[in-house]
Amino acid sequence: MDDADVDRARIRSAYERFRDGRTSDAGSVRSVVRDSWMRSLRGGVDPTATAVSDMSASVFAEYRAAHPMTAVRPLVQSLMLDDIGGAGVVVALTDEVGRLLWLEGDRDARDRAAAIDFVEGAMWSEEVAGTNAPGLALAVGRGVQIVGAEHYAEPVQEWSCAAAPVHDPLTGHVLGVLDVTGGRQVAAPFAMSTVRSVVAAIELQIRYGGVDLGTVSRASGAGLRVLDVTGYQFAADDGTDHRLTPRHAEILLLLSTHPHGMSTEQLAMALSDDGVDAVTVRAEISRLRRDLGAHVLQSRPYRLEIPVVSDVDRITDRVRRGDVAGAISALGRGGLLAESRAPGVVEVFEELLSDIRSAVIAGADRAALRSWTASVHGRDDAAAWRLLATLLGPDDPDRSRAIGRVQLLDQRFGIR
Repeated sequence: MDDADVDRARIRSAYERFRDGRTSDAGSVRSVVRDSWMRSLRGGVDPTATAVSDMSASVFAEYRAAHPMTAVRPLVQSLMLDDIGGAGVVVALTDEVGRLLWLEGDRDARDRAAAIDFVEGAMWSEEVAGTNAPGLALAVGRGVQIVGAEHYAEPVQEWSCAAAPVHDPLTGHVLGVLDVTGGRQVAAPFAMSTVRSVVAAIELQIRYGGVDLGTVSRASGAGLRVLDVTGYQFAADDGTDHRLTPRHAEILLLLSTHPHGMSTEQLAMALSDDGVDAVTVRAEISRLRRDLGAHVLQSRPYRLEIPVVSDVDRITDRVRRGDVAGAISALGRGGLLAESRAPGVVEVFEELLSDIRSAVIAGADRAALRSWTASVHGRDDAAAWRLLATLLGPDDPDRSRAIGRVQLLDQRFGIR
């Protein structure tokens, strides 16, 4: 048995102990994998299933055609596909929440990938499919390689994958992920280095105009990120990124939801149940203008002077377009929305959750219901579990689980 076989056996043993409930025995795997397993477990990801596709063919085709990652596809083809055509691997491009947009490779490799639902349109975020390279790369914000049994879903454990996020270097926005998926050959270090090199080439071409993203990723002028696990950021219209304090992120989010502006008193009340005094509001605005530039914020009333699109706006847009599972995945745990106690931010969060839940219930779509009930926001939604149970066939193993969850929630909340 060579060193690679020993490593695979060690990982498989750790995975089996983890699945048996001995989570503390998973210390023999890399921390990035162990942490992802724990998030997958706590999020209710089914380890016997893989991905889900929740878009109709026509909606997906329209969505993919308009997505900025479609613009980088020709470059990926020229840099990678000629060299891997007969290598038995597939190259994938995802959007910013893990939906597979494009899958390239020889027919045999694509057919084998289809057996694990690694197909165009399927969601491969960590929240939906558990530990996998594209989903984990988005979750941690950097390149990762997942080998064999490091995958959380058992059907995928014969595969290995290497993936890295692609950023728009002019806005800082994550556009999506470049991924290579295959057998043992993708477990080798060169696979990860190849992916990183191609991503670097893509971002360089975007920066200097070799790839035209059109108006899709830059129509906003500036971007606000308050859901990112790595912190809150403002991507300015000059291409610079600014890290934000929680208070500054709250102010920018509130102003982005009030395009006509807010008075000092309105902003003070939106930031605190007891109100923040006017001097404090003015001081925070002054610091923001100093950090971001005076052209971003105006006074009397306080308002954003340039177009700003937040990641919360993008989730709302996904709900409107019918991509409900994508919206749930992009929301994650909620970032600032879940952590803030500012009344105005709490109100934004409540409205967003209400919109998502309404779309989930009204759509009566099994994929969206699975995503919602697996999320931290919908796991105690008895009505959603009840609807899911009615939509699942009698032979579906998840039907009994859904029925059991309804009974548990009814008992918990005193419903007989």
